[in-house]
Amino acid sequence: MSAGAQSDKSQSKKKGLSVEEKRTRMMEIFFETKDVFQLKDMEKIAPKEKGITAMSVKEILQSLVDDGMVDTDRIGTSNYFWAFPSKALHARKRKLEALETQLAESSQKKERLQQSIEKSKIGRQETTERAALTKELAALRQKKEHLTAEIEKYKECDPDVVEEIHASQEEQLFLFHHLPLENQFLQ
Repeated sequence: MSAGAQSDKSQSKKKGLSVEEKRTRMMEIFFETKDVFQLKDMEKIAPKEKGITAMSVKEILQSLVDDGMVDTDRIGTSNYFWAFPSKALHARKRKLEALETQLAESSQKKERLQQSIEKSKIGRQETTERAALTKELAALRQKKEHLTAEIEKYKECDPDVVEEIHASQEEQLFLFHHLPLENQFLQ
């Protein structure tokens, strides 16, 4: 492998940071300095200290603001951005509490469902009588399907269906004899 090919390979590995990596590095800037910044300051600091391209600083900063990880305020004509470690800690604590509550509720729901399953099993123990009844039920269902198919086969002999066919034929015969245009073609 040539030296040029090797350097191309190492450059492709360093090609760029993912959005999540950029967000993490930008938060590091805020946490390490514990300072307030304007957008132009971040556009200068982020590329130098954390390797975040200046073109993506505004987008990454806005995503952090949208997610509530970075605070912003407009003072006069300038926008200021800040994030302190204590806020992140409180946010993580709130998230942890919410997840613990959700876990407790899910555990209670699981317990109720387990109890419900146990209750429904009472009286449904597999006995020889139950097995015989289940087998008989399956046989009766199969017989019903067979009889339904048999009825469908003989449906055309059903008196109601035959009556409908006769009525339809009588109506067509009446129309045939009483429509003047059709009579003209017959002559």
